[in-house]
Amino acid sequence: METQKFSYDNSIVRAFLYATVVFGIIGFLFGLTAALMLFYPELPEFLFGTDDTTIKSLGGGIDGLINTNGAFGFGRIRMLHTTTVIFAFVMNVVYVGVYYSLQRLLKTRMYSDTLSWIHFWTWQIMILVTYVTFFMGINTSKEYAEHEWPIDILITISWLIFGANMFLTIAKRRVRHLYVAIWFYIGTWIAVAMLHIFNNLEVPLSFTGWKSYSAYAGVKDAIVQWWYGHNAVAFVLTTPVLGLMYYFLPKAADRPVFSYKLSIIHFWSLIFVYIWAGPHHLQYTALPAWAQAVGTGFSIMLIAPSWGGMLNGLLTLRGAWDKVRENPILKFFVVAVTCYGMATFEGPLLATKNINKIGHFTDWVIGHVHLGALGWNGFMAFGVIYYLIPILWRTKLYSTRLANWHFWLGTLGIIFYAVPMYISGFTQGLMWKQFNPDGTLVWKNWLDTVTAVIPYFKMRFFGGFLYLSGAVLMVVNLIATVRKGSFQKDVPAEAPALANISGKRKEGEGTHLWLERTPVLMGILSLLTISIGSMVEIIPTLSLKKSVPTISAVKPYSPLELEGRDIYIREGCNACHSQMVRPFRDEIVRFNGKNGQYSKAGEFVYDRPFLWGSKRTGPDLHREGGKNPSSWHYKHMYNPRSTSAGSIMPRYPWLIANDLDRSKMVDKMKLMKSAFEVPYTKAEIDSANSWANNQATKIVRDIFSEASDLKDAYAKRPKGELEKKEIVALISYLQRLGTDIKTTEIKTASNN
Repeated sequence: METQKFSYDNSIVRAFLYATVVFGIIGFLFGLTAALMLFYPELPEFLFGTDDTTIKSLGGGIDGLINTNGAFGFGRIRMLHTTTVIFAFVMNVVYVGVYYSLQRLLKTRMYSDTLSWIHFWTWQIMILVTYVTFFMGINTSKEYAEHEWPIDILITISWLIFGANMFLTIAKRRVRHLYVAIWFYIGTWIAVAMLHIFNNLEVPLSFTGWKSYSAYAGVKDAIVQWWYGHNAVAFVLTTPVLGLMYYFLPKAADRPVFSYKLSIIHFWSLIFVYIWAGPHHLQYTALPAWAQAVGTGFSIMLIAPSWGGMLNGLLTLRGAWDKVRENPILKFFVVAVTCYGMATFEGPLLATKNINKIGHFTDWVIGHVHLGALGWNGFMAFGVIYYLIPILWRTKLYSTRLANWHFWLGTLGIIFYAVPMYISGFTQGLMWKQFNPDGTLVWKNWLDTVTAVIPYFKMRFFGGFLYLSGAVLMVVNLIATVRKGSFQKDVPAEAPALANISGKRKEGEGTHLWLERTPVLMGILSLLTISIGSMVEIIPTLSLKKSVPTISAVKPYSPLELEGRDIYIREGCNACHSQMVRPFRDEIVRFNGKNGQYSKAGEFVYDRPFLWGSKRTGPDLHREGGKNPSSWHYKHMYNPRSTSAGSIMPRYPWLIANDLDRSKMVDKMKLMKSAFEVPYTKAEIDSANSWANNQATKIVRDIFSEASDLKDAYAKRPKGELEKKEIVALISYLQRLGTDIKTTEIKTASNN
């Protein structure tokens, strides 16, 4: 048989490795900043300065915080943190592992160096453009999918290029069977392509701008988003990293994978079950009950395949535990796989209704997510980096001691992060639900439940600082290793050519062995396996009108309210405030406003995107309309601590200083009518500016009648100035929330 000579491409691996390290540090810094702002909300004022002597100063351009236009607001920093960790840190290290392992597993160079580099640069450009847009407040608000439509298209192009290069490389392989790591790469690519495209279907306001609106509304948007959101965790943060585990853990331990059969069960059961679990993020919400039940059931089933994979990883180390004591790479891998097991046990528990009603919206979820992100994803990434750097630069790691220090700092960081968040979450969940014997809430003031957990926020910050410190030590270690080594761009290799064999199954050949040498069929079966749950959950909800009852009193947003809602999204307010009153006594009593009802599915039919949220740092706002006077909202946004002593909400003075841009207001209404059949009349659209002016005038009149100090502050300013500000549009939206229904009869769409 002919022996062919070729070379492996290490340059693309190096490029993605550098990107991983740089963006990892940036992502950790964004996370640490967000953690600091939760107990020190004055951080932006400290950094940029402010003049709080008088409200009259607003709009004068002398307030440094105003001049930032909210670029460093908490909502935007949080988005920057999550997108950096997911798309820039984890995905870049996935590409590191795929480009390195795929070539060696298939005994071939990547199909095209050009495609490899196009993939690299399109992905990094996507990240940098995301930074610019998020700092500017350009986002969709959808969890893990906040990118606006041009960036979504760029992600799609980059992903297609990556997939083409991967599958064409598989086609020219010099080995017969595909190793288990490649199964996970294939499943990941198929699932992410499907999830990304369908979740990000949106209609641009114009093809020359950045604003778009989701193709789905309300309940439908919620189920599609959490079908995506949960499976972003599944197929971005889990399955590709499992592929890395199956390659790098055995390599580092110099042991074969514990069980081939367990690998098969792990792969197929995981990709089948995972896709169904998304609705568990929407327990007790306006989502149809059948979808919630399906999400719970499959979430519980997830324990089996997840723990099967964890055990397969840990049992691979049988007979090699002495190496774990000495090898920091294996230390990182062991803790990573352990955290994977812990997180995948905890997730199904949180999906059960009894635990979900206590844990959802609390810091328990934050602790759970970061156990996976810091432990599973972070430590797997560190292990891969430490494994590859000496190989790529043909030298020994500069300092094993520094690597061990990194391991222990990172481990302590995870503990100091996760444990306080668990305690904080339990505290919040119990305080929110506690009643006095007379039926009143024990902790009626929301701020009492916030101030009670601030010590845990500080401990979480300390944990994040330890974790970042360990990563900085890694950077120092890597730089020193690179400087003393010699990088080899092209690594010579040789392997026998692959003889042509029929794709038909041979006599006596196992079913899965046959699948492993027929990647096209494996890809098709993976697509079908992943698609079953998606179709069962998504199609009925999107196609059946009766799944979302309508409420006759619910009307479309006014033009000013629509603008205010877009400002709410721009500032990332849904990062801290939910808009979903669940059917619990404590939530109805606490958030009821004037109507005393929990949230109904029909109330969200005009919400594009939905804003139910996933965390309550602040109170729920779905019944906010009419609860506080407009002047309170004005002062609260200017300085929350002036209306709510002890508040950890940041200031938003630029909303008071900046004029509202109404240039696209009419176009937004026209789009809502033409694309989404929102029942605006032609007369309403034609009179949009007058409609907005009248509503703004009323709000300002209310503000001045309620607060004489504000009336005096604006007395010497041009008449009508306040009516033009962004704050008035935001107030109009907040005062609208939850006011459509009182005791209105609910009719199903099928009867209308």
